[in-house]
Amino acid sequence: MDINLIENILFATVRTGTPLLLVALGAMMSERSGVLNLGQEGMILVGAACAFMAAYGAGSLGLGILAGAAAGMAVSLIFAFIALSLMSNQVATGLALTIFGTGLSAFLGAGYVGQSITGLAPVAIPLLSGIPLLGKAFFAQDALVYLSFVLFALVWGVMRYTRLGLVIRAVGENPEVAHALGYKVLRVRYLAVMFGGAMAGLAGAYLSLAYTPMWSEGIAAGRGWIALALVVFASWRSERILLGAWLFGFASILHLLLQGYGYEISPNLLAMLPYIVTILVLVLMMYRQKNQGLFAPRSLGHPFHPSK
Repeated sequence: MDINLIENILFATVRTGTPLLLVALGAMMSERSGVLNLGQEGMILVGAACAFMAAYGAGSLGLGILAGAAAGMAVSLIFAFIALSLMSNQVATGLALTIFGTGLSAFLGAGYVGQSITGLAPVAIPLLSGIPLLGKAFFAQDALVYLSFVLFALVWGVMRYTRLGLVIRAVGENPEVAHALGYKVLRVRYLAVMFGGAMAGLAGAYLSLAYTPMWSEGIAAGRGWIALALVVFASWRSERILLGAWLFGFASILHLLLQGYGYEISPNLLAMLPYIVTILVLVLMMYRQKNQGLFAPRSLGHPFHPSK
């Protein structure tokens, strides 16, 4: 295997793992605050549709990115109001949000199916992009990939070193105690869910403006579900999410690599690889939960209201 091929594989792995990284970081923040939002797939789709529509109509990719993040955040607010203020079942509400987002994105994007735009172009950073093996993968990507690196560092730093991260974790572990100490539990949870929505919307914008600069129904292709599994796989730790996103990204492009080498394996079977990896991860997590525990936030999925 020559060095150019390895560089291209690493480049594609980071690129393919970027939407998973964005969604999983947002989902982790929400779950760390004790809110289980299964509507990630729907938020990605709405974000992708709105991002493409804005970029196509205004001719501005920057506006499209902002529109995608705003759309994801708006949809997450619907979930937050129903699940947090009305104290509905979070699992059922998240599943309903995915169905709602799938239908809404198909409705909004109906007039744009088959249309394409000039997507985000890679921007090579002088000197750094020339580093052997890693330069192309990490320093010759598009702006949203660089933004994902910044957001990862931000989430990692906040959760590990700041008082805000400590409050989020406290709310997710024991909201009653956090409330007794004077923290606004509902406000923290609302903000965490909205952050998760914005990250899912960004992931959608990446899909429709950079990864495949076009709109098609179901463009998320199950990435929201994979990201949810990735959060569990990573034990709610951002650094593990980063590695897991690249692992799933590699699994997603593995079928292209094998086909390039001429292996006679059904393309449909190879395209199933990331989903097979997801199932294996979940099975592994079930075994781990039985023997060691999952380290999930103790109040994950449990409703809380200060008046109760």
